[in-house]
This record gives sequence, structure tokens and C-alpha cells, in this order.
Amino acid sequence: MSATLRARIRAGDAAAFGQVFDEHAAAVYRHAVRADGHTSGAEDVVSLTFLEAWRLRATLRPDGDSLLPWLLGIATNVLRNRRRATRRRRAALLRIPPAAAAPDVAEEVVGRMHDARQLAAAAAALRRLRRAEREVFVLCVWSQLDYTSAAEANRFDYR
Repeated sequence: MSATLRARIRAGDAAAFGQVFDEHAAAVYRHAVRADGHTSGAEDVVSLTFLEAWRLRATLRPDGDSLLPWLLGIATNVLRNRRRATRRRRAALLRIPPAAAAPDVAEEVVGRMHDARQLAAAAAALRRLRRAEREVFVLCVWSQLDYTSAAEANRFDYR
């Protein structure tokens, strides 16, 4: 690799850095897959590696043949940081107490639906009764008043 390409990268030349990406991204990807054991996060490792390389471009030595060792070193650190973050995240999740089991409301919902159907049927049947009969039924059966209390409640007429 020419010293001028290294100097251009150190100076922040995006085109020179793009050339390095084109030349070495596949090698960084293969390194990530081999080091991590699967492909699921390898693209993220490549992205983070080149992001860090851009951020650290001023630390690039002005001499050398290839940038691949520098990039693979950065990729190794990225992989190490990801593993460490995963371990910390798992440990933090283990410290969280388990949530209480949510009650199964299916029976209650079915019961409410059944109650609503029964209430609608009862209301339809009550509408067929005369007003006085309907009021006695509601007071005695649903409100569980005795006949004397129902008569007392029924004597108040708010019309």
C-alpha cells in the first residue's frame, strides 16, 4: 500500500477510505464469521469496524504494507466488545425478578359474554311485562328486596 493512500486516509479523504473498504470489507466479514461462529452479526461487525477505523484514522501509522492487520485488530476489539455487552445484558436480565404470571382472563371474558347474552334475553322478556310487574320483578329478584321493601321502594314516583 502506498504511503500516499495512508496519508490520504489519515487526512480524512473519504474516497481513499472507500477504496480501503472495497478492498477489505469481505476479509473483515470472513474474520467476523470465523471468530464469532455465525453470520448473524458479521455485517454489523463490518460496519462497526469501519466506523471505528474512520474514527481512529489519525492513529494509522504512516508506513506499512497493508491495512488489513489494522482493520482485523479493530474488528477483534469490536467482537470482544459485543461479547462483553452480551454477557452484561444477560447478567442484567438475570437480576430482574421474574414477572408475576398474568391471570388468564379467558374464563372471565366468556362469563361476561354469557352474562351479557342472558341480560339481553332477560331485558327482552321484561319488556313484554307491564311496567308494574317489571318493577316488582327487578326489585324482588334482581335487587333481592322482600315484598314489603319493594312496595316501599315502589311508592316513590318521580314522574
